[in-house]
Amino acid sequence: MRKIQSCREYFDTVQERFLPEHAPGVEAIIVYKLIGPEGGTWTIRVDNGKISVEEGGAINPTVIYNVEAQNFIDLANGDLNGAKAFALGKLKVSGSLQMAQRISKFLP
Repeated sequence: MRKIQSCREYFDTVQERFLPEHAPGVEAIIVYKLIGPEGGTWTIRVDNGKISVEEGGAINPTVIYNVEAQNFIDLANGDLNGAKAFALGKLKVSGSLQMAQRISKFLP
């Protein structure tokens, strides 16, 4: 996957990043709250092998990620490990931690 330069670029290219073969039966609403310059809030919906993205939040999300925008870019590019970011407090996760662990399989 090519590296991204901005959070918006990630969400604009989420369709091409999605691996539906790793998401059979998955139904999830994932909210990304990205803080700081170039940040924003986006929602990804996964529904049985299909994905959609929209700007803004959602009611009753399955998982919520709170992270600085630059750290999100580093995570998306593979320059920052998710588990390490979580342990260091650079990434905050709420909601279903089980689903949060699965997401990297269908949204690498």
